[in-house]
Amino acid sequence: MTRTAAIIGGGVIGGGWAARFLLNGWDVRVFDPDPQAERKVGEVLDNARRALPMLYDCAMPDEGALTFCASIAEAVSGVDWVQESVTERLDLKHRVFAEIQAADPGALIGSSTSGFKPSELQQGAADPSRIMVTHPFNPVYLLPLIEVVPSPATDPHAVETCKALLTSVGLYPLHVRKEIDAHIADRLMEAVWREGLWLVNDDIATTEEIDNAIRYAFGLRWGQMGLFETFRIAGGEAGMRHFIAQFGPALAWPWTKLMDVPEMSDELVEKIASQSDAQSGHLSIRDLERKRDGNLIAMMRALRQQGNAAGRLINAHQYSLRQPLAEGDPLVSQSRVIPVDWTDANGHMNEGRYGQIFSDAADVVMAHVGADADYIASGLSYFTVESTIRFLAETHAGERVEVHSRVTEGAGKKLRCAHRMIRAGDGTVLASSDQLMIHVSLETRRSCEPAPQVARRVADLAALHADKD
Repeated sequence: MTRTAAIIGGGVIGGGWAARFLLNGWDVRVFDPDPQAERKVGEVLDNARRALPMLYDCAMPDEGALTFCASIAEAVSGVDWVQESVTERLDLKHRVFAEIQAADPGALIGSSTSGFKPSELQQGAADPSRIMVTHPFNPVYLLPLIEVVPSPATDPHAVETCKALLTSVGLYPLHVRKEIDAHIADRLMEAVWREGLWLVNDDIATTEEIDNAIRYAFGLRWGQMGLFETFRIAGGEAGMRHFIAQFGPALAWPWTKLMDVPEMSDELVEKIASQSDAQSGHLSIRDLERKRDGNLIAMMRALRQQGNAAGRLINAHQYSLRQPLAEGDPLVSQSRVIPVDWTDANGHMNEGRYGQIFSDAADVVMAHVGADADYIASGLSYFTVESTIRFLAETHAGERVEVHSRVTEGAGKKLRCAHRMIRAGDGTVLASSDQLMIHVSLETRRSCEPAPQVARRVADLAALHADKD
């Protein structure tokens, strides 16, 4: 059964939430009195449709239905989840919560607030137990962290329901056990932000130089290992205790100005703004968003290959999205979107990636006939001994493609597949591959007969696909 989310507030964050739910198969209702709300949400959704599917090696669920509602009551009645993403004004949030609970007293409500504590949000609420903080990071459709912050008044069962719901759409709910102003991640970011303001204010560095210090050094480390694990390595074989003993005394030195902030004078604002314009003013906001999304996709896909950090989370979500391969002629062995890191200087898919997608298709066919991970772990598998690829049309990042596979030879040790990569939508054949695999023993690394049940499945598919193009 399709689930439904209500998004109250259709700005950048609300639009990101809408995209995250829609692209994971939820229906979404949006309320925002701004006459530009449909356009704004539509632009965020366009970016998300291009970006999010690139993270995965399988098709995402069919997109849910998007409805813009004329009132909060219309948006929230009977939904599975309500995400409030209105302006950071406590009085406004209180009015919104009152309207939500008047329309649907049982509604589960998460707030995107970056600063307010849940106990502040719950003040005056008809039922504070159904309200909590669920603070995301922009872009919500790509970055997985959601800070889930309950107060003592929040129903623990509601919190667990929220965490399961967020996990189901590929997010990582970080349960913040004690409420605190600005939660966890924003407090860490503000510390760096304060230092950056001082460095600009004191003419130590420009905005671009500060950004370079982050993206060429500790930003890369933090993106895959975080703060404390990074410092543990810095301690060498003796670990964190040695690191603290060596560098801990420096914390008492007057290096930082974390308890102070420069006055945001007109002069400082102009200095920051003009340096920022010089740094990236030649790019529109949409250009910057696409650049950001492409970079995030490439980095997170690299982490997927390592099975680490955000990549581990995406792998787990992809596993939950995969559907069993349907028996047919042909087999649809791949259904996916071409990611940005698969393209070359010519702007189209690199020839090596055609080998990758056909290899992935062969892995699916192997698993379908029983030569799956358990079979391989038992010491038996198939090796490709010959592969011919024909490149028939250009393929670009963001295009959805399918690979249709047929077993054209399936006797004895041989498993031969004919693959065709097709652009979803118009059916254009983009590339084809003829691939011959031989069954092997992983112990001897030599050919051998497949297990009887695998041999039967291969022969059955070869008979089903006989005499086909």
